[in-house]
Amino acid sequence: MYAVVNTGGKHYRVAVGDTLEVEKLPVETGETVELDQVLLLSSEDGVTIGRPTIEGAKVVARVTEQFRGKKLIVFKFKPKKRYRRKQGHRQSLTRIKIEDILTA
Repeated sequence: MYAVVNTGGKHYRVAVGDTLEVEKLPVETGETVELDQVLLLSSEDGVTIGRPTIEGAKVVARVTEQFRGKKLIVFKFKPKKRYRRKQGHRQSLTRIKIEDILTA
């Protein structure tokens, strides 16, 4: 059984026991979070596709860590004009572990 959920503007395919890194969620480490925007649900009965989401379906996950991602360098350059800009960026992320997939 697996589901496709929407969080942080991105879609993730999740199953029970999976660990994934998503955009930062306003939840403390160790607490549970419910992802209620389930777009697709696959089980032994078949596949259910939401329009746009499945009513009553949700994915329960536990927050294991709040952390910052790898540093990215943003470099802007215009040739022959002496224009160079260097800027760094580190995205705040949340690591979650999927505990359960609930249907309607």
